Amino acid sequence: MAEAIETQKGKYLTFEIDEEAYGLEIRHVDDIIGIQEITQVPLQPNCIQGVINLRGKIVPTMDVRLRFGKEKRRYDDRTCIVVLDMKGSPVGIVVDRVLEVTQIEKDFISAPPVFENEKENKFISGIAKYAEEPVILLDCAKLLSYSELDSAPSPD
Repeated sequence: MAEAIETQKGKYLTFEIDEEAYGLEIRHVDDIIGIQEITQVPLQPNCIQGVINLRGKIVPTMDVRLRFGKEKRRYDDRTCIVVLDMKGSPVGIVVDRVLEVTQIEKDFISAPPVFENEKENKFISGIAKYAEEPVILLDCAKLLSYSELDSAPSPD
């Protein structure tokens, strides 16, 4: 088990939202699947799209675009659901498209920018300089925090 964690160190799954690159530590990624039918669940925050049935498991699913306060867009053949393992519970996040799994060395990761309003970067764990473009590295625990879902920004 420790050996598997060591081989995942510094590896990130990169994906796009609105033509911007984001990354998640690969250790949290359980599966990547194409978009499928999402069953809506009443009285959920806007970004929670509902649940999917993944091989007999019910998986709550969040649209990252909506979590970030961006406009909803029509899902297409590039749209994916990244299934994350958060402390033994699966959670799906909908992303525009998956890019790749890549190694990002610690030396190429900067701290997130500091703003007056701390909520501006509450999901960001760092900014990576990768392939000439910045990649925004996300903190899975904060992205999926249920306590903050009620205060998630809504698209204008």
